[in-house]
Amino acid sequence: MTEKRFLKNLLFPFCSILMLLLNSCNTDYEYTSNPCFLIYDNSVHQNSVIASAMTTYSGVFVTISKTIKSGAAYYHFTSNQGTSADVPFNAIDQKRSLILGYNNGIIVGYGNSIDGIFFAYDLQCPNCYNSNILPSRNYPLNVSANGIATCNTCKRKYDLNNRGLIISGDKGDKLTRYYCTTTGAYGILTVN
Repeated sequence: MTEKRFLKNLLFPFCSILMLLLNSCNTDYEYTSNPCFLIYDNSVHQNSVIASAMTTYSGVFVTISKTIKSGAAYYHFTSNQGTSADVPFNAIDQKRSLILGYNNGIIVGYGNSIDGIFFAYDLQCPNCYNSNILPSRNYPLNVSANGIATCNTCKRKYDLNNRGLIISGDKGDKLTRYYCTTTGAYGILTVN
């Protein structure tokens, strides 16, 4: 009987602390579970526009989309520093799966902060775009030279250098963020 009472007295505080911790957890997850999949090998393509975004502490962000010209697929890169490039898919690119966020667009780059984090964001405003409405409208973000993404519809401004947080406009969700890695400017970029 003494052991039961001891366990009962120990179990109640333990469960209370566990419930308190679970209820106080932040449910604002860092990454989305929505589909995005890109593998881009810049050691093969040697593109300087995307290389600038894959350079640590550069503060350069590049939007990536897929375009079709004369029946051929291309990566379309646009840098927030004013440069752009269309890079044709090679045979390996054509065999790979490619999903570029909600509406054929993502933003990638290193922030200019001291923590040196490589970011990948969806190109759509998370507070305007609704994937449950078909046909869905396009709410792309415009990226400025200083790493601020602006939605022309709701006028919110998001800081790409700081995890996509809203810095101006109504309260709402921060930018949709994807898990990403890079092996360097002329290496491999992976977003998933």
